[in-house]
Parts: sequence; C-alpha cells; structure tokens
Amino acid sequence: MASFVWKGKTRGGDAKGGVLAAESREAAAAILRRQQIQVTLLRERDSRIPLLPKFTAKVGSKKIALFTRQFSVMLDAGLPLVQCLEILGEQEDHRTFREILDSVRNDVESGSSLAEAMRRHPKAFDNLFVSMIAAGEAGGILDIILQRLASYIEKAVKLKNQVKSAMIYPVTVITIACLVVILILWKVIPVFSQLFAGLGARMPFLTRWVVAASEFVGSYVIWIALVVAIGLVALRNWHQTYRGKRIIDGFLLRVPVLGMLLRKVAIARFCRTLSTLTASGVPILDGLEITARTAGNSIIEDGIMAVRKSVEEGKTISGPLGETKIFPPMVVQMIGVGEQTGALDQMLSKIADFYEDEVDTAVEGLMKLIEPLMITVLGVIIGTIVAAMYLPMYTIITQIS
Repeated sequence: MASFVWKGKTRGGDAKGGVLAAESREAAAAILRRQQIQVTLLRERDSRIPLLPKFTAKVGSKKIALFTRQFSVMLDAGLPLVQCLEILGEQEDHRTFREILDSVRNDVESGSSLAEAMRRHPKAFDNLFVSMIAAGEAGGILDIILQRLASYIEKAVKLKNQVKSAMIYPVTVITIACLVVILILWKVIPVFSQLFAGLGARMPFLTRWVVAASEFVGSYVIWIALVVAIGLVALRNWHQTYRGKRIIDGFLLRVPVLGMLLRKVAIARFCRTLSTLTASGVPILDGLEITARTAGNSIIEDGIMAVRKSVEEGKTISGPLGETKIFPPMVVQMIGVGEQTGALDQMLSKIADFYEDEVDTAVEGLMKLIEPLMITVLGVIIGTIVAAMYLPMYTIITQIS
C-alpha cells in the first residue's frame, strides 16, 4: 500500500491536505471523492524525502497528553473514531501534529487500525502509546485505555518537570557566574594590573596569581571558548555510544544526592509505566521491553532487560529485579506480593505514587543543599579576586603612611 500526498478543498471552500494510504492513485482519488473533497494536488509520497522537517517532527508530551484526554472524552461521549480524529485535527494549532492527525485519520478511513496508523508516526506516538492503543482496540475498551494513557502522560510530564526544575536553577546560576568571572578576569583585572605597574607597587602572591589568570584568559579566551564547545559536543556524542552512555549514566547514579534523586525518578517511572501497561492488557514481556526503553538511564534499562530475559525463562519479576541491585528491597518485596496476589498493576501504582512523592521531597532537599553551596563557592571566588586587588592598595597606603 502506497502513501499519497494530497491537497484539496471541501464543499465549504476550506483548504485541506494530508497523507493518504491507498493501493493506487485512482483508489486515493476515489477515497477523497467520497469525502466530498475537490482534489487540487495528488501525488505519491517520495520515501526519500520526509514530509515533515526534522526540526518540527517532534511533538511535545504536553500536546500528546491534551490530545489523549480530549480523544478519550469524545469517544466516551459516543462520537465515531474518524469524526473524533477529524475534529481534533481541525482544532489543532501545531502544524506538524495537525498533519500527523490528518494522516492517521486518512489511514483509519482506508482500513488501517488506529494503532497501525499511529505506529507510522513514532515522533508523536511512541511504542508505549501504540501498544496500549492496540490493547484497547483488541479489548474494545479504547476510551478507558485513552484515559489511562492521558493520566500516565500527565504524571510523566510532571515528573520530568520536577527533575528539570532541580537542574535548571543551579546550571543557570553556575553558567552566569562563570561568565561573570571570565569577564572580570578578561576586562577588569588588566586595568588594575596596569595601575599597580604604574605605581610601582609590589604585588603579593595572591595578586600575581590572579593577574596571571587574567593574562591567560585575555590571551586565550577564544581558544578557551572553542575547547569548551568542542568538549561539550564530544561528551554529547560519546554519551550516544553504547560504552559512553553506560559510563556516564553509571557515574550519575553514584553522584551523592543527585544519584539518589535520579534513582527515585527511574523507580517511579518504571512502576508507573509497567502498571499502566499491565492494567491495559499488554503482555508482561512486551511491557518490560517498553518500560526498559523509557527508563531514561542505560544502567537501569540493562537491568530491566535482564529481568525480562529471566521472566521469559519462566521466573517471577521480583527475584531477578532484586538481583539487579538497582531497586530497593521494599520495592522488590512489594512487587513480589503483587505477583502472588494477582494485583501487580495496583501494587506498582502504589509504589509509583510513593516514589513520586519521594521525588518531590528529594527535589526540595536538593535545592536547599545547592543554594548555600553555590553561594559559598561564588563568595570564595569573588572574595579571592577582590582581596587580590585590594592587597596592593593596602601596601601602597602603608608605604605612603
């Protein structure tokens, strides 16, 4: 089945467009005629040229959460699936997402299932989303699945924002502080250095050290900026490799305070994701694989995949999970109880609720720890520079006296 890009006008004169899956160009034209669309453009989509630019292809989680919530409400109200997709596409202000929804609607009208149509757009609908939609279609509970999906995505966005808020503030302050210190060393210290040289003042060791740092920055500021930029790009590229990703992710998990926060975030995400998938009827092996991909840390991902392999061999989840040494004994024992009582999804949901609250507490504790630490470090740096500039002045005043 080929894909065709089309543009046309409705009977009301509104311009529309999208991508349509059909056996041939004639079949695509017939589908559009049945929709009472006057076609102005109809051509086969070239697979070598992406329809959507890469820089606009990604759709944000908040947008997906809102779409899912509205979709579930409309289905629950009894509206037909295609009509829901049409209404949601028409009201969408995000151009990329609107085109995706139009393409999904056209594929569904052409006979594809909703899950198959969404699977063709991984930038908007990931494996977790598509798997749950497929389970909802198979069980005839698509509206319920969409409600669970909306709740899951909203909680995932909240968890992600909590981590961002904990990281953005210190990174921003440290970056601005570094730029200010570099600017002082580059532009301000040379003025004082020339003044002291003109007065013939004897500079103490601390002053000579700061002046030497200033001369170094003044001579190599461009090279310093270039080295930092290249270093950041190299670190980012290394993190994308198998070995580099595991070394960096493992180091982050061992960092005091921050590592514990990241571990709690990963546990909350694992439990919430697996709970949602299990409650929706997704097979446990598929659920573990999807959960591993959404773990956010390669060390934890490897641990979950090891658990999946053990489950595939006939073992329980809790036993291999405890062997990974990633999850606390409390989590392992509660999951074991959930397996024994047949209420695994409910137990995972309770663990996720607990650890999401723990993340709130950990973020507050991290902020309380970081603020005085940053103030102390910045105070020492600025204080050292100020003292280095005042010591020669004190020497000059003493000589005059």
